[in-house]
Amino acid sequence: ISSFRMADFGSKRKVVIVTGGTGLVGKAIEEIVGQESKIEGETFIFLGSKDGDLRDKDQTRAIFEKHQPTHCIHLAAMVGGLFKNLKYKVEFYRENILINDNVMECCKEFKVEKLVSFLSTCIFPDKTTYPIDETMVHSGPPHSSNAGYAYAKRMIDVMNKCYNEEYGCNFTSIIPTNIYGPHDNYSIEDGHVIPGLIHKTYLAKKNGTDLTIWGTGSPLRQFIYSHDLARLTMWVLREYHSPEPIILSVGEEDEVPIADVARYVAEAMNFKGNIVFDTTKNDGQYKKTASNKKLKDLYPGFKFTPIQEGLKEACVWFENNYGKARK
Repeated sequence: ISSFRMADFGSKRKVVIVTGGTGLVGKAIEEIVGQESKIEGETFIFLGSKDGDLRDKDQTRAIFEKHQPTHCIHLAAMVGGLFKNLKYKVEFYRENILINDNVMECCKEFKVEKLVSFLSTCIFPDKTTYPIDETMVHSGPPHSSNAGYAYAKRMIDVMNKCYNEEYGCNFTSIIPTNIYGPHDNYSIEDGHVIPGLIHKTYLAKKNGTDLTIWGTGSPLRQFIYSHDLARLTMWVLREYHSPEPIILSVGEEDEVPIADVARYVAEAMNFKGNIVFDTTKNDGQYKKTASNKKLKDLYPGFKFTPIQEGLKEACVWFENNYGKARK
């Protein structure tokens, strides 16, 4: 933890606001800060939609007026799974552009020392070479299935550099691969792959039915455990000072097929029934392999949680919190 004690996180008052702070990553940051990496004189404020609508400029400004942040971790976004992205491209673009513009402009206006915004691997070009790295964000159009969301997120990278050049703002961005862990959104209709699988497996086990996976199970993905991402986010906040984005991910060698993830979840939840693949459903992109070379060069000692261990923790959390989990 001593590596977190950087000069700019000294004894001065620090107020870190975390937008979208009640979700998967926000909850993980809250746990990690509480357990491992709190610094004296530092206050974390985890904001949710009840604290104000970030699509609204005045409500966003009111949040900044109230808390007077020195740092901001920007997680808030309109998000959804493959099928929701396909259907609502205009809304995904407009709402995310509004949120990001309001947060960035307030960070400039209130002289926030550091803004760390979250992007997504879906912003990368659809037609590309692998592995993808941070230099390739704008080298071709994103996959058409989530064009609205992807272009809105790409503009964060564009504007980080513009704010840095014009106003000297210390704005940067993180590109995580697929995140999973406790406090996720377990919606089967429009959640992401792991929480959807966990919920489906829970129901199949309870009802004594087959576990049906959408698609062939062949697409490959890199998954990062939310607590690992939280630790790395704190490192970015305190130690990584460049407007260039950084990919936070397990290595290429840890890419796994969705079919294997389904089997790991079934094991973790002690599901003994059949796993069936519904090949009438869309697979989405076959792979999005990302390079974590930049991260490894800058933070060579970081140890990732193995996926089977992380999935076990995520499944246990869901079973213990089924009543209150988002679904």
